[in-house]
Amino acid sequence: MGLYDRDYTQESYQSQFGQVPHMRMHWPKITPVVKWLLIVNIALFFVGELVFPRNIPVGNFGYSVNVLEKWFSVFPYSLASKLQLWRLVTYQFLHGGIGHVLFNMLGLYFLGPTLERHWQSKKFLIFYLGCGAAGGLFYTLLTVFKFLSPGPMVGASGAILGMLAACAILFPHFVLFILFFPVPIRVAAIGLTIMYFFYVVTRGPNAGGHAAHLAGMAAGAAYVFSRSWRDQFTARIRANRRKKQMTAQRDIRVELDRILEKVHDSGLQSLTSKEKKILKEATRAEQMRGKF
Repeated sequence: MGLYDRDYTQESYQSQFGQVPHMRMHWPKITPVVKWLLIVNIALFFVGELVFPRNIPVGNFGYSVNVLEKWFSVFPYSLASKLQLWRLVTYQFLHGGIGHVLFNMLGLYFLGPTLERHWQSKKFLIFYLGCGAAGGLFYTLLTVFKFLSPGPMVGASGAILGMLAACAILFPHFVLFILFFPVPIRVAAIGLTIMYFFYVVTRGPNAGGHAAHLAGMAAGAAYVFSRSWRDQFTARIRANRRKKQMTAQRDIRVELDRILEKVHDSGLQSLTSKEKKILKEATRAEQMRGKF
């Protein structure tokens, strides 16, 4: 997978979702979270392949897994494994083969830095892991309702496809190179969605993995489209918090004025233990402000 930004968009293009960065054809400059995700994924792949053999049978499903896959893959073969929620995150760092990890890490490398710079590292990491978790959860639900048979699922594909969906919405001028052919990112996203949906509804090869792909893409699109609502909701929460803080501070000032007036009229000994505590805390707060 490769990616470049068409020249005619360099100066004039602006996303409907706000100002976005533009890229010319180049190898992306790696960002902190993307760097560590690449390192952890690649390291765990080689550790899993070289250190832990796949010789652990799981139930009566005919699967043999290694110790990492046994405890950290999404494998809803029992009620206990369905309730082990850490698997929704940890399965994203395991892969089933060199092609699997290579394709996913290329997708992370080409798409991740742009999103991390756009959202900042913390939001990007939450987004990435959330898309992957959505994929694992959707697959688990399909097995719970007996639509698919349970099997061990690993890989970051749900997160990668979530990034693809987000980039298709935010940066529609991006072009992907798929098997050396340039494909507009929105065309690629729509085509992949149709293909994954077909494989899931027909229960074709790797239907569980494709279900995770679909869910990851849906989560990525939902995250972008809900940005306005989330920003408004966050702004209301912050406004309410500030309002409560201002109200509390005003009440404290009123109470402090009353206490000081009481001291002036009747002396310090007239204060109750609660009033003395309020006065002491107010004095300490004033002293702390004076230090800064």
